[in-house]
Amino acid sequence: MANCGAPPPGVPAGNKSGRKVFCVKFQKELPGLDDKPWPGDLGQRVYDHVSVEAWKLWEERMKMILNEYRLMPWQKEAQDLVAKHMEEFFFGEGAALPPGYVPQQAK
Repeated sequence: MANCGAPPPGVPAGNKSGRKVFCVKFQKELPGLDDKPWPGDLGQRVYDHVSVEAWKLWEERMKMILNEYRLMPWQKEAQDLVAKHMEEFFFGEGAALPPGYVPQQAK
């Protein structure tokens, strides 16, 4: 995942450009990412259809995946597994959040 265009861990993706997308996760128009967060076609789809807010949800899920599977992010196998989970998270069956979903507030 190094050199994939994502901000370093702990630095949230931003929206300095004011760009808007119709977010596949929240099913409404929201601020979009400023850059492709992942290489290739998947990165372009995420850039075109995922909001900053949804990307932040994914970052939390990605941390969990990396930890649970004890993955080393620089390994090709880990990147492939993360990409598979990302595809499912944003574009797979049931990827949209339930109506009325309210994200848990940070403590």
